[in-house]
Amino acid sequence: MKLASLRGGRDGLLVVVSQDLAWCADAAAITPTLQAALDDWAHAEPALRSLDRKLAAGEIPRQPFSEAEAASPLPRAYQWADGSAYLNHVELVRRARGAEMPPSFLRDPLMYQGGSDGFLGPHDPIPAGDPAWGLDFEGEVAVIVGDVPMGADRATALAAIRLVMLVNDVSLRGLIPDELAKSFGFFQSKPASAFSPVALTPDELGDAWRDGKLHGQLLVDYNGAPFGRADAGQDMNFDFGTLIAHAARTRTLAAGTIVGSGTVSNRGADGGPGKPVAAGGAGYSCIAELRTIETLQDGAPKTPFMAPGDRVRIEMLGPDGQSLFGAIDQTVDARAPTG
Repeated sequence: MKLASLRGGRDGLLVVVSQDLAWCADAAAITPTLQAALDDWAHAEPALRSLDRKLAAGEIPRQPFSEAEAASPLPRAYQWADGSAYLNHVELVRRARGAEMPPSFLRDPLMYQGGSDGFLGPHDPIPAGDPAWGLDFEGEVAVIVGDVPMGADRATALAAIRLVMLVNDVSLRGLIPDELAKSFGFFQSKPASAFSPVALTPDELGDAWRDGKLHGQLLVDYNGAPFGRADAGQDMNFDFGTLIAHAARTRTLAAGTIVGSGTVSNRGADGGPGKPVAAGGAGYSCIAELRTIETLQDGAPKTPFMAPGDRVRIEMLGPDGQSLFGAIDQTVDARAPTG
């Protein structure tokens, strides 16, 4: 089943979307918003699946689905907790700051709590802000969970996953070092993120969803050229069950909590830093990784961070070549509101 939220009010208007992303059906007769569905999943899910079957059979009214008219599946959420499950990414960005990789990172996931009171739509512009802030994109995977009890184990956490989607976790690299130096975590360096137009139930993904991971190439294009082709199921040191259980160690997680994977990142074939797509590698899901590798190889980064007019597209295709989640497709806009 594929679900989306069309723009309307603060929490969007829930629709069921056809497998080919061409059509959608209004779910208002069942539940008005995705958050309302998650709050009453035991009753809402069967009714939504019935609506999905009727949409596929052409038995109900439908309308064309436009990714540009979609908000993020949850336009706002009770909680957004982003992990860093790909240690290759963690090692590279820490190396760029001159920070060592503590041994504890190998057994205990990193996680920060981001702002969730309003997300960018998947085709919304990214506010440019001050060029010194170092605007970057981060291609990630995320899940939306139902209620998770405090102290949940990995199996309980995996069973709580309701939906899977993609993320552009917008980051301001120039602000991160000073914030972390205060030993109090990210805040200003993590503005509003954007999520894919459509969120999928795990069973919709078939064999691509296994072991608590989404397997498949995350396609990241930057200014129209392939930038990242990393496999989201490869080199993921902590699966989603582990990430969710980590988040729930000392608190319950309310239905509608979003948990992210962190930047998808693959090691090179030799176990070292990966190569650019143009050089036959898997590329990168953020600019910071490329800049780090440029620094290691050439002594200084060459690729600038994002500027007005730059465009990033994040997507994943199924075995049939069809887009699974729709595309996050955003352009940096100096005119977009920054506050």
